[in-house]
Amino acid sequence: MTQIDDSRNEGVRLALRLAQPSDAEYIYGLRIDPSYNRYLSEVTGTVQDQADWLRRYKEREASGSEYYYVIERRADAKPCGLVRLYDFESDHFTWGSWILDQHKPAKAALESAFLIYVQGFERLGLQKSVFDVRKDNERTLAFHSRFGAVETGRNDLDVFFEYTRAQFEADKANHLEVLQKN
Repeated sequence: MTQIDDSRNEGVRLALRLAQPSDAEYIYGLRIDPSYNRYLSEVTGTVQDQADWLRRYKEREASGSEYYYVIERRADAKPCGLVRLYDFESDHFTWGSWILDQHKPAKAALESAFLIYVQGFERLGLQKSVFDVRKDNERTLAFHSRFGAVETGRNDLDVFFEYTRAQFEADKANHLEVLQKN
């Protein structure tokens, strides 16, 4: 449905690159680590199962229905996180499965979110992002509120948010200024 024009999006300190089956060990390690997976859906299986899932995912990527990124440090291409874009509709997308590990540089949350919005709004041309955060994930809830996302609802498990392209365009210069400071 929605196609991107390249597989890499570089920022100040980070880059997003499309996940490959060869990333299975790294991804599986993060997804089963209790210090990172507390607010994500449970993963079972093995590294081989993750590699198989990634091979199937590449078909969804090719059709433009999902993009799974490894977040890397620009300086040395060391992986430091993961994020997915999915559920593309006529004017919006969802993002999630967001993990940043212990190798992340300073301001990694801000920069990786910024790069996600560059992908969704500037490269894919969509107008809005919708996503949910577990109600007990206080740090991430606070982050999204500071970033400018608007809460649109709640249920027993999640808080739902929306962030628009117009808001991103209004915030972009300020975010870049913060990211470019040492």
